[in-house]
Amino acid sequence: MPITRQLFGKTREGFPVDLYILSNKNNLAARIMTYGGTLASLCTPDREGNIADIILGFDDLSSYLDEHPYFGSLIGRYANRIAGGIFRLNDTGYRLAQNNGPNHLHGGKIGFDKVMWDASPCISPNGPQLTLNYLSHAGEEGYPGDLNVQVVYTLTDNDELQLDYTATTNQTTVINLTNHTYFNLAGNGTILNHIVQLAAERFLPVDETLIPTGELRSVQGTPMDFTKPVAIGEFIKAEDNQLQYAKGYDHNWILTKNPNAMAFAARVYEETSGRELTLHTTQPGIQFYTGNLLDGTLRGKNGKPYAQYSGFCLETQHFPDSPNHPTFPSTVLTPNDQYRHTTVYRFAVRS
Repeated sequence: MPITRQLFGKTREGFPVDLYILSNKNNLAARIMTYGGTLASLCTPDREGNIADIILGFDDLSSYLDEHPYFGSLIGRYANRIAGGIFRLNDTGYRLAQNNGPNHLHGGKIGFDKVMWDASPCISPNGPQLTLNYLSHAGEEGYPGDLNVQVVYTLTDNDELQLDYTATTNQTTVINLTNHTYFNLAGNGTILNHIVQLAAERFLPVDETLIPTGELRSVQGTPMDFTKPVAIGEFIKAEDNQLQYAKGYDHNWILTKNPNAMAFAARVYEETSGRELTLHTTQPGIQFYTGNLLDGTLRGKNGKPYAQYSGFCLETQHFPDSPNHPTFPSTVLTPNDQYRHTTVYRFAVRS
């Protein structure tokens, strides 16, 4: 069956959490749960046809209910950081939770990663599909306006996992949605030997609290240069204040493409398995994070400890702290507009 459903467990409040499994003809399978809209596993073959789960996460719901670093979660209302947890919109100031040092991160204390999504499965012309809906009421986590959000997961027979994000509001607000999946194309070990290419000639330097300074800096001649394929571990320990602030890569790259156009953003290759991930998106930026804060204390699937650099994230999104940077692409959504973005992850193997 291309779509199956099973009960994954219940929240501490007693709400049932469903797990949907989308499968295609090439033995790819994506498991998505209604809690947090979370991508809980993604199984793909290697060059020998061996199937492995290539994302980080847990085997049980209770671990997802505890604090964790957003494994596979849908992120909103605002992905990434907002400086000081404050911004102004139409001459009105808004104060948000400071849940990441002095800053606001990933929607606050109860972001979209910690809510229940309404799910509707179907077989679309492109493949099995799961539509998730959530209504974020005005004032939730300090944000203005009722926000209707829809995220559609589609698994195609072209071995693509497509995420379509849409949202509308009844009051002007800010929005920045993404998915926070941690990939490891080998299925185990670190990601330091993964080869990465990013379609970005500039990135956003940050301060000590990982807030953009406002500069759009060229990657040329820096450890941030992924315009040509390079191993993640090649420069991750370089004497560079940007890497030292984040303990690795945790920065937003400015994609070299037309605004809102679907275009190539990133490619990652892992030699031992032959797995390759290619990413296209309509978003203007991509946050490349290398699991710097994982320290082995979290035990994931099959009880495996997740050490530093066990997974990498490619979070397609608008820029961090955009509400406080008028020169950045706008993250303002008005009642007359619709938020709409798409990201496609394509999986392949090299012989």
